Order: sequence, then structure tokens, then C-alpha cells
Amino acid sequence: MNKILLFLFTILSLFQKIESQSDTLTTSQILKDGETIISSDGTFELGFFSAGKNSSSTNRYIGIWYKKISALTPIWVANRQIPVKGISGILKIVEPGYLVLINNVTNDTIWSTNFSSISVKNPVAKLLDTGNFVIKDANDDDDLLLWQSFDYPSDTLLASMKLGRDLVTGLERYLRSWKSDDDPAPGDYTYHCDPTGYPQDLMRKGPNVVYRAGPWNGLRWSGAPNMVNNSVTSFGLVMNDQEIYYKYELVNKSLLTTLVLTPNGNAMRMIWIDKREGWVNYHSADADHCDTYKLCGAYGTCTMFSDPVCRCLDKFVPKHPDDWNRADWSSGCVRNHPLNCSEDGFIKYTGVKLPDTRYSWFNETMTLDECKLVCLRNCSCMGYTSLDIRNGGSGCLLWIGELVDLRQLSESGQDIYIRMAASEISPIDGSSRKTSIILAIALPLSIAAVLLVIGVCLILRRQKKRAETMLIEKRKLDDSNNKDKNNQIRHEALELPLFDLSTIMEATDNFSLENKIGAGGFGKVFKGVLEGGQEVAVKRLSETSRQGNDEFKNEVSCIAELQHRNLVKLLGCCIEEEEKILVYEYMPNKSLDLFIFDQRRSTLLDWPKRFNIINGIARGLMYLHQDSRLRIIHRDLKASNVLLDFEMNPKISDFGMARSFGGNETGDNTNRVVGTYGYMSPEYAVDGIFSVKSDVFSFGVLILEIVSGKKNRRFIHPDHNLNLIGHAWMLHREGRSSEIVDPNLVESCHTSELQRSIHVGLLCVQRSPEDRPNMSSVVLMLTNEGILPQPKAPGFFTERNIDDATGYSWSDQTPCSVNDVTITLLDAR
Repeated sequence: MNKILLFLFTILSLFQKIESQSDTLTTSQILKDGETIISSDGTFELGFFSAGKNSSSTNRYIGIWYKKISALTPIWVANRQIPVKGISGILKIVEPGYLVLINNVTNDTIWSTNFSSISVKNPVAKLLDTGNFVIKDANDDDDLLLWQSFDYPSDTLLASMKLGRDLVTGLERYLRSWKSDDDPAPGDYTYHCDPTGYPQDLMRKGPNVVYRAGPWNGLRWSGAPNMVNNSVTSFGLVMNDQEIYYKYELVNKSLLTTLVLTPNGNAMRMIWIDKREGWVNYHSADADHCDTYKLCGAYGTCTMFSDPVCRCLDKFVPKHPDDWNRADWSSGCVRNHPLNCSEDGFIKYTGVKLPDTRYSWFNETMTLDECKLVCLRNCSCMGYTSLDIRNGGSGCLLWIGELVDLRQLSESGQDIYIRMAASEISPIDGSSRKTSIILAIALPLSIAAVLLVIGVCLILRRQKKRAETMLIEKRKLDDSNNKDKNNQIRHEALELPLFDLSTIMEATDNFSLENKIGAGGFGKVFKGVLEGGQEVAVKRLSETSRQGNDEFKNEVSCIAELQHRNLVKLLGCCIEEEEKILVYEYMPNKSLDLFIFDQRRSTLLDWPKRFNIINGIARGLMYLHQDSRLRIIHRDLKASNVLLDFEMNPKISDFGMARSFGGNETGDNTNRVVGTYGYMSPEYAVDGIFSVKSDVFSFGVLILEIVSGKKNRRFIHPDHNLNLIGHAWMLHREGRSSEIVDPNLVESCHTSELQRSIHVGLLCVQRSPEDRPNMSSVVLMLTNEGILPQPKAPGFFTERNIDDATGYSWSDQTPCSVNDVTITLLDAR
């Protein structure tokens, strides 16, 4: 009998051992601390671990690491921000198909995966041989995935992972460093495949780019010449209508290789050699000083082992020589001779790292000669090159605006053709000499002279007509309203690029409804595509708008000279015939309100993106208030006036209501109150007094809306009738600020950043303008860990009455419309 029991015990023990080595977790199983699951080939292991060298730490995390390597090397962490205290953690999979990590003592949920739109009756979680941890239907042979860890990387990129964006769902897969070697919480550094312009790899510290690998040229990244296809790995870019991403594959499956983003901001390509050698670094993002992003400014090139490392490109000189003498090269370089669009040419520069491609355009089928013609016709195009350098080169890549982040790469650099003044270009040089001789023989000089005279006459005639048209339209605009001196278009503002009406009509398909992307008090906004492929937003003055002329003049005068990454860029205008049109850079993701207030789209904005948006708006306002040539007060800052580019970076727009000031002026008062209820400061809405602190109040409201995903004026709570400001203030006083946070942010939030943002928002909406911080202080408070002052009571947070017929009314206000649109109030005081 004892022998039989011993035999059964042995069989049971063997069965349990096999179960513990399984690669799959089912709904009938739980994974406890001390237990693991292992991929079928034995490469990867998943379970609980302690981070860093302190293996005795009570902070425990669910993660994946290499099974075959003795030194613990986590490549993915689930509960990065909230560790399990002690060995009380349990991981399980539940129907209809999501993972949940629970503290078995307190029964608190520590971490869980997103809910899938697909529900299954028999979900399982499986650790694949690639290191991907997936949720799937156990009965599905097609391996339809409900969730996968590869969609939510930590600090490590494995073979077969995607680094980039899903254009259908908006999901972005990017790396984020650990906070420290002992803390896997999200750190300061992120590593992205940036799809703006032509895709390239960027590393950021917070919102700021600190390193750029450059665009893919068919063989390698332009700025990482040693990252090429070899006997170990193969690299590549995938770009189609559904997704854009970089990835790499293992050629030699027996080797282990990763890309790790370290806490100090170094992206290292690592390969495992053996137990004696361990991990060996064969590429680093900060290999030398020249990897520092934009170190030498525009048209400056960095060359290691030269003194100084920064030099201007040939035929360029330092923009501010005194700064360069102090080894401050950030101002960059300028051409010896200014450009003249109709006469410019190009000079070839060899062996360089290609410039930042976020402001570029590309075409995969053009030849290099066709690319040159496209660039030559666009006065904003500053350079071009081949998109793919294989087989002699193909495709077209051209840059709009200044060329930044260049460096000299003697062996693996590329050729780039940079726009230069005609006086800098030798007309008889090499092949150009031969071409000139052939043309001179083939074409009679007399015909060339006649054509030249005719061409010059036509150009002069067209310029004269355009100047007359511009003068006539300027007078019309000046005569339309001479009461407000600050709203007149200054002479220099009219020196914006002028677009022909025919060009605008062609770009927008005659202002077709299919191209309409917005509307407001000014008129309608249309998407347009200029010749050459540049997408633009076309703002057309409404013929029936009473405020249109003022807004048009004001917007041109305020924004024409503003240049900041967080302000929408005005590309030009058209004042031909009866039309008054502004042409802006196109923002593919439209406005912020379409995301944060939409239940479905809000899931696309995790906390890092929202915090980046908050910081971007703050920096844009700081520029308007103190860094631009004239002090600008926006007066209508709200979620719908914050546009989002392809990468979800914010850009403040709609300057039709803005006011500009010179000298030490910081505000004014008016009988014409303009703005949007819910965002207007008390002193402005009631007394018509506006200042930079009015914009600060609006910004504070925006912070609370971004954090909560709720509108200030439409916020409803079952326990009281306070608006969002009042609700946030009440929770703050009770130490419960986290209750205001959008549930979509729970998984991705950085608690200290989030709490600090709410605190700063309440400081901005204080009732008294004198108590509110200025925007430079706001920027510092958002990005530093210092102690914050306690906010005083905010403005406009008293109890309100909710009336379906008349809208919202306040005890200290007159009733107003519930529509979230810009309003104008006359005789407000």
C-alpha cells in the first residue's frame, strides 16, 4: 500500500512540475509569487521579481526576463508604477479575456490589461517564444490576439516588436526608461518612431528631443551608420495606410539581442555573448558629443575630433558670432547671401547625417531630378535628397524650413542638395560645364535672349499686378475698422507669402464640403493640398461675419511673426478679389476637445501624452506672454483652440480675439468682452478687465479638463452642483484630488506628475489675478519637484442652478447659453 501511495505521489509531483513549466495561464489557474511560466523554447520566463540589485526588496513586480541568462534581465514589466508589497501578489486571467494582478491580502487590484472589444469564453494567456505575452482564445487556431505585451513596451525593444503608430486605432508603441536601475516606474526618457514628415527615430527627455537616429535610407538610419543589416539582425521600416513602424528581426536565432533605453537616457543596442562576456553594447545613442540633438543649430554641422566640434556648412557663417566664440552654437548659421526664390539653385554637400525630417515631404516614386524641380518651385523648400540610396538612389525627400541636427559622417554619410543663392553657385563646374557648352551650341543666343526678355517682362507685370491688388485690399481692410488701432494689419505682417486665389481653389477643390474640417465665428476651415503635396488648413473669411474683418486683421498682425513649436504656424494669406483667406499648417488630429471629451478617443491619450500637451500649451503661452517681440494675450484659450499634430503635440490656434502690447503693458480693459464661458476669468467676464493672468486662468481650467476628461461648464456630480473647478477645489481641500482623474489614465499615470498638475491648475484659477502665477512660473512648477504654494479659493466655483430651458446660471452671474462657443458681450462693465 505504501509503495502505491509513494508511486502516486511521485506521479503527482511530476505532473505539478510539468504544470509549473507551462507557457500558458488558464482561467482555472493562478500564478503566485515564486511560480513562473516559461516560453516553449525555454528562452523567456514570466513571474514575480524584485527590481535592481536589492533582491530582498519587498516591492515585487510581474515581468518577463531571459530564462537562459543567470543575471536577471527584465525586458517587460506589467505593474511599473505600483509594486506589490511582499509576496501577496496573484496573477490570473478572467473572462471575457483580460489579465488582473491582485494583492491577495487586501484584495486590491494592482494592475490589469485593457478590456478587449472581443469577448471569448475560454481565454488563455500565453508566453510566446518571441517574449510576447498574449491573451487569446484557447480554441482559436488563427491566434486572434485580444491583448499583447508587445503593444505596451517598457524600456526594451525585442526582435519582431513594432516601434511606431497604428494609424487606425491611434495606438503608439514606444519605449520609456525606468526611473532608476532599482525602480521600473516610468522615467524621464522615451524613444519613439516619429511619423511626422518622413519617419525617424527620436529620443526625448520629457517633451524635448535629445537624440535623433535620423530617417531610414533603405540600408540604415542616417544618423546611426553602424545599425545596418548584418549576420545577426536585419532592420527595416514598414509604412502603409494602416501603420508606420520600425522593427528588427533576428537573422541568427541562437543569439540574444535587445535595444534598451536606460534611466540616464541612452538607447543601447545590446547583444549577449556568453556568461563570461555577458551583454556587450554594439551601438549607443550617445556615442559621442555630436549625437546631442541640434547641438550646432540650423545649418551647423558637428564633426568629432575637430576644435570646435561645430562648424558652419560651406558658404554659411555664424548667425551670432559672439555666441559662437563662447562655444554656444545653438543660434546656428546663415547663408553668406540671401535667397531669391526665382533665381536660387542647389549645392551638393556630401557625407552628412540628414537633417530633422519632422518638417519634410517625400515621394517614393520620383527621380532625383523630379525631386529637384519640386523643391525649386517651393520657395520654402531648403533641401532635397534621394529617399532610398540603394541601387543608385530613388524617391524624393525634401525639407520645408531650416535644416537642423546635421553632422559629418565621413564614411556612411549621405548627399544632400541645399538651396543657395545664385551668386554662390558656379555656373561652369564639372558636368555643369559640359551641359552649358552643349546648350550654348544647340540654342542660338538670340532665341535665349528673346525668351529671357519675355520672361522678365511677364514676371514684372505679374508682380506689379499683385502689388496693386495687395495695396487695394490693404486699403479696404484698413478702412473697414479704424476704431481699434491694435487690430490693424501692420505693414510688415502683409509681407507674408501671398497665395493666388486660383492656387487656394485648386488646393481645396473649390472649397468642397468634403474638405471642410471646421467652422467658427470667422468662417469655415478647409483642408487643402498644395502642389508638391504639402497639406494645409485654409481659413476662409465668411462674407456674413460681422467680426470677420477685425478677426482677419488681428490674426494676421498677431501671429504673422510668431515662431514657436507650440503655436500653429501661419504659412501665408490671400486677399484677392473679395476673398480674405489665411493658410496654416495642417493639424491631422484636429483639436484637443475631440479627444479628451470623447469616451472612445480619450483612451488614445494616456498620461504621458496628456502631460506633454499640458507642458506644450504652457510653453506656448509663456512665449506669447514674455518671449515674443510683442506681448500677446490670447483671450480665448480653450480645448477647441488647441490643435494636435500627427504626434499629438499641442499648438495654440485662433488668434482672432488676441490683443498685442508693447513695452511693460500686461493688460487693458474693454467694453467688448470676448471669449468662452467656462474659460473666462472672473475679472474679465464681469468687469471687462483682461491681462496675461486672464490667459493663466483659462490655462488652469484646461489643465483640470485634460486631467479629468470633463468639461468645466458641463460637469455634473450627484452630490453637489459645483462645476469642475469647484469639484477639484473641494477634493483638493479634502486630500482626495486623485478622484478627479480620468479613469483612462489609471494604467499609465505618473502619480506625482498628475497630482502636481492638478495643484498647478488650482493655482492658475485662483479668484484674484495677483495670486495666480505667471506662465514662466507655471512651466517651472510643472517640470520641477519643488514644494508648491497652497492655492486659495478659485473664481466661478459657487453653487449653480441647472435649468434645462435656460442653461447654467450662477449665484453671482446672469444666465448664459450652454453652448461652448466663443461669445461677444457688449458693455460688460
